[in-house]
Amino acid sequence: MSSKPEQKETHQANGAVLPVVPVDCLTSPDRGQMVEPSNFLGPDGDRVEVVVLESRANAKGVREEDALLENGSQSNESDDTSTDRGPEPASPLKETSFSIGLQVLFPFLLAGFGTVAAGMVLDVVQHWDVFKYVTEVFILVPALLGLKGNLEMTLASRLSTAANIGQMDTPKELWRMITGNMALIQVQATVVGFLASIAAVVFGWIPDGHFSIDHAVLLCASSVATAFIASLVLGMIMIGVIIGSRKMGINPDNVATPIAASLGDLITLALLSGISWGLYKELESKAYVNPLVCAFFIALLPIWIIIAKKNAATREVLYSGWEPVIIAMAISSVGGLILDRTVSDPNFAGMAVFTPVINGVGGNLVAVQASRISTYLHMSGMPGESSDTAPRKCPSPCSTFFSSDVNSRSARVLFLLVVPGHLVFLYTISSMQGGHTTLTLIFIVFYMTAALLQVLILLYIADWMVHWMWGRDLDPDNFSIPYLTALGDLIGTGLLALSFHVLWLIGDRDSDVGD
Repeated sequence: MSSKPEQKETHQANGAVLPVVPVDCLTSPDRGQMVEPSNFLGPDGDRVEVVVLESRANAKGVREEDALLENGSQSNESDDTSTDRGPEPASPLKETSFSIGLQVLFPFLLAGFGTVAAGMVLDVVQHWDVFKYVTEVFILVPALLGLKGNLEMTLASRLSTAANIGQMDTPKELWRMITGNMALIQVQATVVGFLASIAAVVFGWIPDGHFSIDHAVLLCASSVATAFIASLVLGMIMIGVIIGSRKMGINPDNVATPIAASLGDLITLALLSGISWGLYKELESKAYVNPLVCAFFIALLPIWIIIAKKNAATREVLYSGWEPVIIAMAISSVGGLILDRTVSDPNFAGMAVFTPVINGVGGNLVAVQASRISTYLHMSGMPGESSDTAPRKCPSPCSTFFSSDVNSRSARVLFLLVVPGHLVFLYTISSMQGGHTTLTLIFIVFYMTAALLQVLILLYIADWMVHWMWGRDLDPDNFSIPYLTALGDLIGTGLLALSFHVLWLIGDRDSDVGD
């Protein structure tokens, strides 16, 4: 999308090599007339055809739905299809509300069932000894599950944008993006996991004033090991999903971030539960195991840092991408404190199974919207550049949800998925007899109100935050999603806890809110 008047790759048509010349070189100084084709002669003096590619001046006006990936049949129908990275305005692939919903629906349901499975796991493991006697592990749950927003979803959004703007078209570019980003998320996972354990220790110590060094080391080892292994597995899955989406002609923005969460919650929670339980068993007989686990993963940090620094695509994020993931981890830890205090009360033990579901669904939907808006803005230029697509004012709710542009359309589609999606997930939980809760009408009304309010707030904040960051020279792919998913954890956990407290206060005994 560069506007520099340098000649790009040549194109072949009917056996002849045609030069590619940007529009800037073909227009007169006043931009009013095109230069006559007779000014372009071949080596033998014969007139030759010229393939004209519009420069960035035209690309600024292209909307996201006009710049999405062409599917395989469209890209192979013409022999002279351009290999330039810019969009093909001649045959755009538009997105309707139906096409957006169709592409989002399957990964949304898949991600939702993943959160349901995570909730069922949490409902079981909350009765394990390590969760009973080291209750700070509950504080780690939203923070580590939030890694899918801090790291995996950010990785998915970053790679989706790179794929959509043509930065992963060649094997060399693809390999460079894979190695750099995998090394980067290992660095971030190790550091964020370590800081999350410190936050859990602090938040657990403040209310009770009790501190145990053995428990602190256990939390550190469990958190770092879980974050590292989960990020490694999920990062590899994300890369496969995005490459597969490209080959199938599907917009990666619609499927990558939900699939990042579909197995993310389940894998992360299962790893946290299993690792913390195993290390808790070793506390008495082999106390040295926990410190060794911490030291091992921290010792690997220099290797990942060196790999990430050598890659230009991740070097900047390695230096400047820490603020959002650390702040997001702190926000999620506050949600974890709410979860710890609520689930520890026997009256609200049933809340554990619903927390990953409401937080996961809200985080998945807002991550899709943030990734789409970011890709849309990247089509118009680079962060910080003046653009009509990046308003400086806080948007009105009407413009966010009821305007005619593609981002407003996708916001409506995503919001409409909340109720049917949660009904399916609640029915699944009830069928599996999870949560110690009977699904009465009043419980469903309170739960749906909390879920709708959470997603409504998140979608509005996403519209404002992505544009705000773009106007301040910050890449939304790296900065917005961690904040949004962390806010989703905090808002979701808070609203859910409030709903359970209100249900208990009004005496909805039929719903068996407690045990």
